[in-house]
Amino acid sequence: MKVLDHLEEYLIALLMAAATLITFTAVVHRYMSGVDIPAIQDTLIKINMSWAQELTIYLFVWMAKFGAAYGVRSGIHVGVDVLVNRLEPKNQKIFVMISLLSGALFTGIVGTLGANFVWGMSQTDQTSSDLEVPMWIVYMAIPLGSYLMSFRFLQVAWHFLKSGELPKHDHAHVEGLDVEEAVDAASDHDANQKVTEKL
Repeated sequence: MKVLDHLEEYLIALLMAAATLITFTAVVHRYMSGVDIPAIQDTLIKINMSWAQELTIYLFVWMAKFGAAYGVRSGIHVGVDVLVNRLEPKNQKIFVMISLLSGALFTGIVGTLGANFVWGMSQTDQTSSDLEVPMWIVYMAIPLGSYLMSFRFLQVAWHFLKSGELPKHDHAHVEGLDVEEAVDAASDHDANQKVTEKL
């Protein structure tokens, strides 16, 4: 599980970094091509970056599909649980399990439909317009991301069944930053500031 968790996180980060870098390079290329310096302008005009927008879109689609699975695992997805929270604990558990299993079923169905679509697409010669990549490779994000999301729903359901806990995302938490250390550092800074003002 740790290997899959890290692979998922690294893949999302890699896709996001690649999309950002390609977009930045394409924008700089576009504006630098308009600079009235003949040597630079001639060199940049020869570089074809018409593929950048298409690749960025595909990278963001893949990132969104795998990011959705990460959201299920880490509890980031928004949920409306006002009615569920008003139920008795026993009934709450039943409704939470129904919703998790429904999520697993739905994403499993989407993954299967996506796999059938990709299989049909792989039997054709259809390619993307700029990159000329086979379109079935682009659409592989649907079954892979959906099946991973379905697996994450089942994983959360199993954990909830055993422990009664759902993953919760703390929006105030910053990775690598300890809250107590941050509070101590802030109070030390305030104390130093007061001493400096008195001097």
